[in-house]
Amino acid sequence: MRILFTGGGTGGHVFPLVAIIRELRRMTIKENLELFYIGPKDEFAEILLRQEDVQIANIPGGKIRRYFAIENFADILFKIPIDFIKSFYLLLKIKPDLILSKGGTGSLPVCYCAKSLNIPVLLHESDVAPGISNRIVSQWARKIFISFPKTEFFDLDKVILTGNPIRKELLDGDIETAKDLLNLTLEKPIILFWGASLGAEFINDFVLRILNELLKDFEIIHITGKNNLHSVITESEVVINKELEKYYHALGFLDEEKLRAVYSAINFAISRSGSGSIFELSAKGIPSILVPLPTASFNHQAKNAYAYAQTGSTLVLEQTNLTPNFFLEKIHYLFAHPQVLEQMKTEALRFSKPLAARAVAREILEYLNF
Repeated sequence: MRILFTGGGTGGHVFPLVAIIRELRRMTIKENLELFYIGPKDEFAEILLRQEDVQIANIPGGKIRRYFAIENFADILFKIPIDFIKSFYLLLKIKPDLILSKGGTGSLPVCYCAKSLNIPVLLHESDVAPGISNRIVSQWARKIFISFPKTEFFDLDKVILTGNPIRKELLDGDIETAKDLLNLTLEKPIILFWGASLGAEFINDFVLRILNELLKDFEIIHITGKNNLHSVITESEVVINKELEKYYHALGFLDEEKLRAVYSAINFAISRSGSGSIFELSAKGIPSILVPLPTASFNHQAKNAYAYAQTGSTLVLEQTNLTPNFFLEKIHYLFAHPQVLEQMKTEALRFSKPLAARAVAREILEYLNF
């Protein structure tokens, strides 16, 4: 049985694939399963997928930007045609029994060539508002797995609500391991700030503006993004009160071990509203404030955030409304009313879909009559 995955290469595309791959491994005999991935070259994605014994092939990953850019000419004239030619060749070579697409740059030529070769395509959509690639591929996809109940655009006859696949290994951390691994004091409630896998400059700057005020009452874990870590640490050393230093923990990027530890330790999270973040936080029952990325395509982060907020699990603050006084008032109010936080936790767990990866893996195997 040969299954091929394709997607854009960002963490939001790759982490769900890793979760599904692990479930496929658990549900089948290893010798009966060969897994492949075709997508734009991305070192981060390749490291993750090679660890799961996935064979990887790259295409250029050309894209047409929704704004004027010189790169569009090179992509249209060279990269995109090469994407289609190379995808066709790779599919003939690999001969997959099925393709699961996560959408994003590079998935469209793979799926289009699969259509011409009569290879079945299944689709997973993480967001309320699908991207261009998934909207196009949905026209010939055999099944469409969605994360949110009211996902836009798709033909309802093809849709299966599974949730967004998360790695179940993230759910079994313990507080003592987290304390040692992250050098936590556990003397105050712990709040996580992060801006998804690459960090968010706006959130980083906001944390630094209110850092001392926050640290009076909370212990802070701040995920800055790998490329931002040095500058954030340098600036924090200038502004932070020395007696509060032990309550501030800046990290560039969380590998799986550290992310598991963080989820076992934190009491609250402030995050962007990518689907991966939402479903991981909900699976752990972590109350949150979501700050949608205002430039996200099709406004999908805001739509994700407000869909999740309807459950009572989170609060949404638009980036323009994330001001120090308003935020500090809101966070102190929440922690002064533990019954509100407990209700948010309850609703988050009710919304969660911790078995989403297993559900998608089962659908794949059933489709192949395996």
